[in-house]
Amino acid sequence: MKKLAILVGAIVLTGSTFAQKATLDNPWSLEGVINYNSTSGIDWQAPTIRARYFVNENIAARVQLGLGDGLGTPMKESYTVYDGDSLNGATGTAEIKRMNWVAQIGGEYHLAGTDRMSPYFALGINFGGGSQKQTTSEALPDINLDASNSSYSKGDSYTDEAKMSMFGVSVGAGMDFYVVENLYLGVELGLGFSSYNYKDFTGTMTTTTPATTTEFFGAGYKESHLNTGAANAAFRLGWRF
Repeated sequence: MKKLAILVGAIVLTGSTFAQKATLDNPWSLEGVINYNSTSGIDWQAPTIRARYFVNENIAARVQLGLGDGLGTPMKESYTVYDGDSLNGATGTAEIKRMNWVAQIGGEYHLAGTDRMSPYFALGINFGGGSQKQTTSEALPDINLDASNSSYSKGDSYTDEAKMSMFGVSVGAGMDFYVVENLYLGVELGLGFSSYNYKDFTGTMTTTTPATTTEFFGAGYKESHLNTGAANAAFRLGWRF
């Protein structure tokens, strides 16, 4: 983080004499977005790319695509679970892998600003989806994968896979600050509403004592969030062309 701050400072000082806002001669912009999460801070594990097209000096359409579910949920979790046998001390492993994506289509209205700064208001429609796979090796966890409550039996295993979808809207405000010709830094802060639909899932449990394979059903659920974190607060670095 310190090195990033030094680099940004150097760019600002270098371009302070020559920078000014881009014009319609460069209607496109492409930028990288570093999301902010109120729980875990800056989220380097959820990269987002945003493209914009300036219809005129004030109005821009935008599209963005990122990884993660927008909540700061980790893409991978690993646990060690114990059998509670103080004599043998045997252990098993439990792992969750997620592959989630989130996209947005929207628009921006840019105010007059200054020669180098372009403030704007934004509106976006968000949608996404993903999957989660939970696997254990020689262990039987509880449904929430709480390692402290998990039980272990040598040779046992468990797996399930579930899917989710998301839809939401967001409003916000931000600014572009041009540090050299066509290169800008930016911030954005907004308020977003998101609805998540976690689908029903099935799982398979295999035990050795007795030797059985059991399939079971898990009910899906829905949840909604209204916040200013994750996809609604961001630091940006972009290029107009």
